[in-house]
Amino acid sequence: MAQRIDRTPVREQDPAVRAHNFEEVCYGFSVEEARREASRCLHCKNPRCVTACPVSIDIPGFIAEVNNGDFKAAAAVIAKDSSLPAVCGRVCPQETQCEGSCVLGVKGESVAIGKLERFVADYNRENPSEESAKADIPSNGKKVAVVGSGPAGLACAGDLAKKGYDVTIFEALHRPGGVLEYGIPEFRLPKDKVVKYEIDQIRKLGVKIETDVIIGRTLTIDSLFDKEGFQAVFIGSGAGLPRFMNIPGENLNGVFSANEFLTRNNLMKAFRTGAPTPIRAGAKAVVVGGGNVAMDAARTALRLGADTTIVYRRTEVELPARREEVHHAKEEGIKFEMLTNPVEILGDENGWVRGIRCIKMELGEPDASGRRSPIPIPGSEFDIETETVIMALGTSPNPLIVRTTEGLETNRRGCLVATEEGATTREGVFAGGDAVSGAATVILAMGAGRKGAVAIDNYLSSK
Repeated sequence: MAQRIDRTPVREQDPAVRAHNFEEVCYGFSVEEARREASRCLHCKNPRCVTACPVSIDIPGFIAEVNNGDFKAAAAVIAKDSSLPAVCGRVCPQETQCEGSCVLGVKGESVAIGKLERFVADYNRENPSEESAKADIPSNGKKVAVVGSGPAGLACAGDLAKKGYDVTIFEALHRPGGVLEYGIPEFRLPKDKVVKYEIDQIRKLGVKIETDVIIGRTLTIDSLFDKEGFQAVFIGSGAGLPRFMNIPGENLNGVFSANEFLTRNNLMKAFRTGAPTPIRAGAKAVVVGGGNVAMDAARTALRLGADTTIVYRRTEVELPARREEVHHAKEEGIKFEMLTNPVEILGDENGWVRGIRCIKMELGEPDASGRRSPIPIPGSEFDIETETVIMALGTSPNPLIVRTTEGLETNRRGCLVATEEGATTREGVFAGGDAVSGAATVILAMGAGRKGAVAIDNYLSSK
């Protein structure tokens, strides 16, 4: 029987050092580490990891090429199904998808699929081949507009470009990337090294990207069809409208949505000395929420100098954030107040935050889905001193496009109604990602973008 090989650990910045900088936390695998980890793959006859991947990457196929030392071939295998491998290798929740389905994980540790995907992408970026020039794809003469340059829009645009479509992405902000650019911090996803490079690869397919274009203001869906000559539109505008608790004090100075806080820091580089966009974390910060966005906001506030606490109304078991993100936050010194919910934000005489009043919670009986609802414990209120409160309670789609487009239906959460394939209630208009599902993950948005590309191709091919 072959000797079992332990999972290869990934090298990281020391927590005491990284808590004070915005450099990437994980260093990734060396060639030797990647090949050693790749050798652990069992190459199952029916690979469950592929089934669990929202874009169905041939995971055993690319890992076999890594094991053989042919990293160009590994990249080619991934490229058949993913346009953003360096992004996905860093931010996908592999533990609940591909790695969570790995057979090795039943009795031990799963193959580090995400770290291997990142290695392949990074290796090929740092060692470019001569054939990485612009792809020579014959045009089919059909124009498609993509609204939003986040993961859904980029995946859709890339797949359509490979089929010969003339694709233009319209992005509301001044830099493309969507949540990859404004939402995920530098220390998890470097912007110039990773995001810009992968977007440039999509541009090489012939995709055009126009920034500072707000669909619903600068242009409308109708004008894209009637005046600009597009024959189909894909809406991948994400979910950028923040939610609040509607408790007293939320209008005080020093209260942010996580969306605003992270956008100032990531897109507008407010963390850099002399940046024109201000940001204020204060000496103490409280982040309300337990998802990945809450971890990103808390770890950002910490790096800006704030003694940071995360407040979450359930227990650590129910935290929706990735285990790796929670682990990194704890390593860096962020405090967690579990089974705790804010009831009021306290202000000083000048209208600035001075604290947050919370109440302790307990979990009630499980509902039909098995989830236990938090219940306030009467008389358990207490105050936490803080200068900044960051609300990381989720987001919903911006209603601007729907308000300016006839025939687009939404559900009660404000999300676009679309079929599994991405067709909306308006002919010729398709949608996917957070604009349809509400806030979710990068890889799920990419999967929706790819489905949208197939649906658009089928639609236009049949006309």
